[in-house]
Amino acid sequence: MKRVDDFRLRFGKNEYVPIMIGGMGVDISTSELALEAARLGGIGHISDAMVEDVSDRRFDTGFVKEKTKLYKHNINNMDKALVQFDLANLAEAQRLHIGKTMEAKKGPGLIFVNCMEKLTMNGPRETLRTRLNAALDAGVDGITLSAGLHFGSFALMADHPRFREAKLGIIVSSVRALQIFLRKNAKLDRLPDYIIVEGPLAGGHLGFGMDWADFDLMTITKELLDYLKAENLDIPLIAAGGIFTGSDAVRFLEAGAAGVQVATRFTVAKECGLPDKVKQEYFKASEEDIIVNGVSPTGYPMRMLKNTPAIGAGIRPGCESYGYLLDSTGNCAYINSYNREVAATGSDKNLVIMDKTCLCTHMRNFNCWTCGHYTYRLKDTTHKKANGEYQLLTAEHIFKDYQFSTDNQIALPEKEAE
Repeated sequence: MKRVDDFRLRFGKNEYVPIMIGGMGVDISTSELALEAARLGGIGHISDAMVEDVSDRRFDTGFVKEKTKLYKHNINNMDKALVQFDLANLAEAQRLHIGKTMEAKKGPGLIFVNCMEKLTMNGPRETLRTRLNAALDAGVDGITLSAGLHFGSFALMADHPRFREAKLGIIVSSVRALQIFLRKNAKLDRLPDYIIVEGPLAGGHLGFGMDWADFDLMTITKELLDYLKAENLDIPLIAAGGIFTGSDAVRFLEAGAAGVQVATRFTVAKECGLPDKVKQEYFKASEEDIIVNGVSPTGYPMRMLKNTPAIGAGIRPGCESYGYLLDSTGNCAYINSYNREVAATGSDKNLVIMDKTCLCTHMRNFNCWTCGHYTYRLKDTTHKKANGEYQLLTAEHIFKDYQFSTDNQIALPEKEAE
């Protein structure tokens, strides 16, 4: 019976354990989590979601405070068009977050950064250009393009000296999305180094509509593998979304995937950035507690725990401090919902807004509990303590369980003394 460790993910002449930890933001996939993956010979992601806030927390910079002070006069104005990001500050935050992570890297694995196109930041093209090029400046091993089609993203970094050196990948959920991406970037003569196919059981934003349950990761994976073979494209395909055990991973590796991307089980790792009290909410969740809704201002469906504090919260938009989802006109779907409720009630007090949420503020405060479909199985991966809480796991334990387990088994950690 094969194990994940019987396979290797190959980039050129280099081989890696075919386990990639997904890039969960905001700073949920921490540097510490990514560094463990790299130390163990796999690939770890950090996320650049709200990177200025992440930099402030980690390196005592003052980017958010400076931006808030600059636009303080606009807080009560629902027109956010003038709220812009300082591109120099954005680049510095990106270089700090990624650069410090790369400096700490040990072991044979790689560190990638997850860059979401839907972080439009009231300047979609220029802010994305800044983030991508600063990541390359900082020496990141690779960049995963996510949360969007990224038709123009390769062109934004085509002049960078590391454009053909760093590993560049794209997340897709269909053959059609990949076909369009390749066609749009054909003139650059630069194929992606890897493709992540993310299925409908993934956590957070989904690349499907509310008909997500009609799709199946294995089916999409095989369709993409057939397409790559037919087009004679030797690009590693990484399967992601709902891969909960090492045996799950082996099924995709045997089908032809070059690796797997996993995340849900690492949300309860000690190295994960979620507060411990939130990790306990993940452990306690039942299958009925996990929902897919449309509260994200991005327009993508999003999977989360139904008791997440972000659902129904009617806080004032915090764009002067954050504003990562403002479009090119300074608009956000949550602002529209907020204004609608203020007009309906005649007050901005005690609002309940169910259709959208202020994703920036709630993600920043770890109050938007996005999760994978199989989060309800996390309780089966560890020990329940006498006080009713669950024992946290180390990233190394989870990684090695994926790497070496067989027969759909999950290895429990050594029980800690209480």
